[in-house]
Amino acid sequence: MQGIRSIKKSFIMLLSERTKDATERVILKIAILSYLLHLFIIFLNVQGLLHFEQEFLKNPIAAIYTPFSFILVYEVFLLIYFLPKSITEYIGKQYEIITLIVIRRIFKDITYVELKSDWFFNEHDLQFTFDVATSLILFFIIYLFYKSIKKRDYDAIEKSDKEGQNIKQFVLLKRYMAIALIPIFLIIASYAFIHWGMITYRDHSNGILEFSKINNIFFEEFFTVLIGVDVLLLLASFFYSDKFYKIIRNSGFVLSTILIKLSFLSTGLVSNILIISSVLFGYLILLIHNLFEKDAESKSP
Repeated sequence: MQGIRSIKKSFIMLLSERTKDATERVILKIAILSYLLHLFIIFLNVQGLLHFEQEFLKNPIAAIYTPFSFILVYEVFLLIYFLPKSITEYIGKQYEIITLIVIRRIFKDITYVELKSDWFFNEHDLQFTFDVATSLILFFIIYLFYKSIKKRDYDAIEKSDKEGQNIKQFVLLKRYMAIALIPIFLIIASYAFIHWGMITYRDHSNGILEFSKINNIFFEEFFTVLIGVDVLLLLASFFYSDKFYKIIRNSGFVLSTILIKLSFLSTGLVSNILIISSVLFGYLILLIHNLFEKDAESKSP
């Protein structure tokens, strides 16, 4: 009983609505300052006071990339925040993160775009086209995904002894996992920042290049952790439900996360296809799960 109270206290402190709002304010302030700093560096570089050759530090549009990086960090926090509340919303946050990563990549791609007649033969122009199309497709699939999430009346469910007790235990387990993810998230983020800082200190130009490839430093590692979390959720679901369609749904979500992870290891069109496939697969899994659930509810007395 004391352990449950301790978990509840930690949960309130780390993942409460108040903490979420405070984190949001801090991240937004950092994002605004980072945007202004990036613009200032670009201004100095254009004026010849600095000497960076990367387009990333020459085009003002590229400055949008920097605040997006901090907004993505907040999205990761929201992902952890939603884990104890709903598995489907937690998965939805994963899809939001990968979509924002693609959109952020557009702001980097646009600095290399060349407005010429051979648009579809230029590597950078093609990547820009792929990313724009991918972001639109992802945006629409995520809309369908959230529309398919069924809101459950947990208060009514908890009145039933067995199912209510199972849900309470499963929610408690997810709170344990969410609290454990906070220090992991902070460690990976700190490592990414220190790693980038050391590279920048040794070689300024290489440091800028590493920042523009920040996905490989932070998000690739974090999604590896999320695969482990998804597998644990899948295994835990066996204790609380033996329904086939729920097990398949949770298994499908694991595969969806793995596809997102694989997209970080790929480049070009293959990466875009993997990202779209991961979100589309998760949406179809949820859609079929809902059909099974609806059929089961119609048969129940």
